[in-house]
Formats: sequence, C-alpha cells, structure tokens
Amino acid sequence: MPDIRNVLLIGHGDSGKTTLAEAILSVAKASARRGRVEDGTAVSDFDPEEKDRKSSVLLSILHAGWKGAHVNLLDAPGYLDFIAEAMCGIQAVETALVAVSASAGVMVGTRRAVEIATERGVSIAFVLTKADHENARVDEVLGQMRELFGPRCVPATLPIGQGPGVQGVAAVLAPPPKLAGEAKTAFQKAAEALTEKVVEADDAVLERYLGGETIPPEELRKTFAKAVAKGAVWPVYTVVSPRDLGVAELLDDVKEVFPAPAAGRRRAGVRPGTETPVALEPTPASPFSAQVFKVVTDPYVGRISYLRIVSGTLAADTSVQNARTGKGERIAQMARAQGKDQTPLPRAEAGDVVAIPRIETLVLGDTLHEAREPIQYPASKFPVPMVSLAVEPKTRGDEAKISGALQRLADEDPCFTFRRDAVTKEMVISGLSQLHLDVLLRRCARRFKVEVVTRPAKIPYQETITAKGDARYRHKKQTGGAGQFAEVWLTIEPRDRGAGFEFADDTTGGSIPKQYIPSCEKGIRSILETGAIAGYPIVDVRAAVYDGKDHPVDSKDIAFQIAARMAFREAMKQAKPVLLEPIVKVAITIPSRFLGEITGDLNGRRGRIAGMDTRGDLTILTATVPLAEVQNYSTDLRSVTGGEGSYTMEPSHYEIVPSQVAKPIIERAAAGRKDEEEEG
Repeated sequence: MPDIRNVLLIGHGDSGKTTLAEAILSVAKASARRGRVEDGTAVSDFDPEEKDRKSSVLLSILHAGWKGAHVNLLDAPGYLDFIAEAMCGIQAVETALVAVSASAGVMVGTRRAVEIATERGVSIAFVLTKADHENARVDEVLGQMRELFGPRCVPATLPIGQGPGVQGVAAVLAPPPKLAGEAKTAFQKAAEALTEKVVEADDAVLERYLGGETIPPEELRKTFAKAVAKGAVWPVYTVVSPRDLGVAELLDDVKEVFPAPAAGRRRAGVRPGTETPVALEPTPASPFSAQVFKVVTDPYVGRISYLRIVSGTLAADTSVQNARTGKGERIAQMARAQGKDQTPLPRAEAGDVVAIPRIETLVLGDTLHEAREPIQYPASKFPVPMVSLAVEPKTRGDEAKISGALQRLADEDPCFTFRRDAVTKEMVISGLSQLHLDVLLRRCARRFKVEVVTRPAKIPYQETITAKGDARYRHKKQTGGAGQFAEVWLTIEPRDRGAGFEFADDTTGGSIPKQYIPSCEKGIRSILETGAIAGYPIVDVRAAVYDGKDHPVDSKDIAFQIAARMAFREAMKQAKPVLLEPIVKVAITIPSRFLGEITGDLNGRRGRIAGMDTRGDLTILTATVPLAEVQNYSTDLRSVTGGEGSYTMEPSHYEIVPSQVAKPIIERAAAGRKDEEEEG
C-alpha cells in the first residue's frame, strides 16, 4: 500500500498558503519551476481570476513525493467569500494545516478554518508563515493561539533568530547542537512542552515519563504521531517560504507525524436508500468506494470530478456504481492533478486523490462503489447562500444559454444557486457575498461565453390580512348569445403565520350547485399569486363561500371563477390587508472593538439583537433583520471592519412590514401596474 498523506492548506486570506505550497513543490522537486503569486505563475493559482486578483478563489489539488511518501496537498482559498472550496477540500484529507501569518496573527478566517476542521473530525496542525517579516511576532502569536485554541497548540519547529534576522528553522525535538543563550533556552522549553503533551496520548508512555524515564527519540516520534491523530496535540510549525526555511522539517513531520489514511478519521456510510450503517476498511483489499469532493467544468475537456478513494482499488477502464442514481459509471480514464496539469494514472488505491474526466453525470458529494458492496457516504452541509442578484442575458442570443451556464456554475459551487422566482418573475442568483457572485459571473463569461447584466433582486414580499372580511359579487354578462351569470358570497379570515391558504365550502341548500364550488376555489386561487395590494402572493388566509346564486342557462365555470375572484378582492379591502417581509437570522463575527458600530448599524437596519457571545477578542452577534435591509451587507461589513468581520445568514420567518416602510412599496407597485396598463 502506498504511503499516502492528505493535507489541506487552509486559513485566513493572505496568510501565505499558496506561497507555502510553491515552496513545498520546490523543496520536494515536484515542480520544474518555482511560481510566485505576485507574478501570476503559481502552480496552485492557475485560474485567470486568481492571476488577476493575486489570491486564490478555487481549491487546487497538488502532489509531491517526500522520502517515500506521496503527499496530496490541497490549497484552499482563505477568504470567507469562497469558504465552500475549503469545505469541499476538508472531505478529502486527514489533516488540516492551518496557516497563520506571524505578523497578522489569528484572524477571523483562522478561527473559521479551525471550526471547519473540528466539525469534520480531521487532525489539525498550524504553520506560522512570514516569520521573517519586519513585524513578525512569533512568540506573541503562539501565545494568542494557545489562549484561543488551548494548550495543545505547541511548537514543533521554531525559528532561529527573529524577523528579518531569521537564520533558519529547526525541530524542537532535534535542535542544532550549536544553539546558545536565549535561543537554546527557548528550544529547551519548547521541547519540554511538546514532550509533555505528546506523552499524554499514551498512558504507558506517560507513566514511564512521570517515573523519570527518558523516552527514546524514535518512540517519542511514534507517540507524537498518535497524539496528532487523536487531536491531543495541534503542532505548530514555523516556515519562511520564500527561503525554504522550515519547509523540509514540515515535510518530515507530514510523513512521520501526520496521520495516514488508515490512521485518520474513519468514514462511515449507509446502505443506499436505508439508514443501515456501513464501514469499509481503508485498505486496497477492501471493496472499492470513493466520494466526489470537487467538480470542475472545463470548456474543452468537459466535467472533471475529483475523487477521494476511501477504500479498495480503482483502475482505469473499470465500471462502478453511483449510489445516488443506482446506475453504473464507466471510469475510462484517471489522472493525477498538479494544478491545471494532469498526468494519466492507470491505478489508485485507498487514501488517494484522483481526477476523473468526462463523466457528465457525477455531481458533488456522489458516492461511487462496487456493485457487490453498496455504500453511500453522507454529503457535506454548506452555508446557505443569501446574497442575491437578479440577472438577465446581456444579449438576446444568450437567453437559451444562460440556464445551462448557471447550472454548470452551481454544479461546481454548492454555495451558488439560481432560480426563476415565481413571485418576482426574475432569474435570481444567490451566493455568499457580492464578491463571490462577481467572481462567478466573470467565470461564466470567460468559460461559457455568457455575459449577464445584474440588478438588485426584488424582495419576495407577501400579502395577508389581519381581520375578517365579507363580500358578495354578482357577475352578469349578456352579449347576444349565451350569457354568463354567477353570484358568490364569501368571508375571509386570517390564519396563523405559515399555515397557508384554506378554502371551505359553507354553502347550504344548493345555493351554489356543487359542480361550481371548485370553480369558486379556482377563481380565488388565481388571485393568490397576483396579490391584492402590491402584486405579491397572498398567504395565510381562510376563504369560505357560504352563499350565492346561479342561473339555469347562463351559469358556467368561468362565471363562478370571475365572481369568486372579485368577491375575494372586495373582501380583502375590508380585512385590513398588510404586507409581509422576509426576516433573516444573521450571525456576525467581529473583533470586539467594532461591537458598538455594528450594533448601531443593525439598529438602523431594523434589526433585533438576539444574543451575544465572546470568544477571546471576538464577539459573535446573532440578530434577526429584514432581508431588505441586508441585501448588500457583505460589502458594508467588510467596509466597517476592514475585512475582519464575517457573517452567515439563513431564512427565519415573515413579519408585517411597518406601515411607513410598506407605503412606498405599495405605491411603487401601483405605479408599475399603471405603466403596464398604459403600455398595453
């Protein structure tokens, strides 16, 4: 079985992840040239958008060999606008290597990275980058990490020297013999701290250590690996990537200390279509199973699906089954990815990461398995996209292509959705932020040659009533031939929020023939979609037809539809109609120094603070806010906090719009209807 290590580089934006990835490829001699983010030549940042922005927006898959081990290195974007890429990557690895800038310290994205890794149950290690910068604060940042994440954060390597004077990086358990003075003391203290945390992972070793025995270096290394696999130790490595300092030492521990697939988290699945748990041993001899953790649509190659092989062996030109569809898939080719480049791969075993081109039916989260041993691994949950824009094709000729292009983007990014809004009649796209959507739309234009124009999406208001209403309406039409006649009496009353519409037949004595009761309901339902005061759907209303009249010759289906619709409209006027607006729940994470500004801003947006939690120097605010007030909140929050704030948003409920806010909305709707009538 190949000696595989799977590592995800994750952390706050601009923390040096991609530069470290380039250094790893260079030191391991896995790349013919050393790329630079600033020059747009990084192997990892190969997308045109990444070259323009000088930062990652996509998860990139890399690999390198190191002393007999095969290392799959996944480089994730750091900014929370693209958090879905990191969440996809975490599914394929045993270890999250969280990058922290030694000059900037722990940022919002650092904490989110640790949360993601903890939620997914992978091992965690840290890497301190930019240790040679003028304002680098290695000791201070280490203290900050211990304060925020606990005492299991202990240095595994330390720099020799400070800031621009860094001369090298060494392992604390095997420091250079020539160290003296403060440097020697620092390494001794670090070695003692690491040893104490490591031995805690093995009771027998701990007992010997407490008894005064010196644990042999080789045994201590093995116990170190156990401690990392169990999460008892979160080792911290220091690197100076541009000078390759500390990179070889990091790679040594990737091989010897970071968990191999068989020692990492176990992946449990179920029998497809059941809740019966299934677990397959992560060995080449087990039945084959794998999960799709990333999908990319290339305009020339087609769909490329990236698999993490969980168990068994996969060879090119093999048939497997898709647990989601129950159908067979032919794996004609496999490849190993190095950024945008791919090398054909005839065979891969449990624990490996491979690319599968040209299977259009695979989607993110799919499980592939052998027919004889069906299994389905759970799909990951992702943040709900709540920042929306209305889009339409820039040119008429693209109208037929836009849905297909947006679908390809949605296949790649689980935090991007699109829909035709039944209320507003708009094509609405949703993502995690304005920046997220901007990047995706530029990708749409570049890859699929479909350009769109955007505007703020209309808010999906609703209408309802707050009192009872009663009305009757007679529809009578005579045009020379057969006429139309129907009379409907009805009442309406409000229902609980979320209860929906209810129709009741309260007629007696055949005042309306039974065959026309469905016509009355159909007429009322026809107005529910178009609204009565501002053109928005009517919800949470009970309508009861209780009396009426018919004509033996002129009564017919259409007549009762019209009469019921008009009676309902009149009853709405009496029932104190109101506008409802969507309310969202937001969780905002900010440095505590911005608390006053953010709470004041939320109050100005008609928000209500629901809770507050402090974690170190961060405050997490939860609040409910009208959706109309936070459509562009990602931009505003970034402006107020200098990019240090983040938030999540999810739908909550609907509430009545205050009259002073509802009035201009209703007036605009009336003006719009008038314009349409004049144009017609």
